[in-house]
Amino acid sequence: MTLDEFRTSATEPDNLTAPLRALWLDAAGHWETAHHRTQGEDSPDSAWVHAYLHRKEGNASNAGYWYTQAGRPAEDGPLAAEWENIARTLLAKRKEAS
Repeated sequence: MTLDEFRTSATEPDNLTAPLRALWLDAAGHWETAHHRTQGEDSPDSAWVHAYLHRKEGNASNAGYWYTQAGRPAEDGPLAAEWENIARTLLAKRKEAS
């Protein structure tokens, strides 16, 4: 699946990891559901998405905590660029795993 297919899919794509599902939900305008999906997930990828979601929310201190949990530096660039970077990275990992 390409980044554009992922981003523009009208329905949730099949076989997504929890972090990818949360990113897709966010892109579809469902921030709260996306945030809920990252809670309780114990992986660096979920923590990365969780950090992005808190940054999007405007909660920089909470985002900082989750960037640390993800082992990633805190972002401060455009949100759209961060979403794309996360999605591209996680889609590549998904492709490698299949």
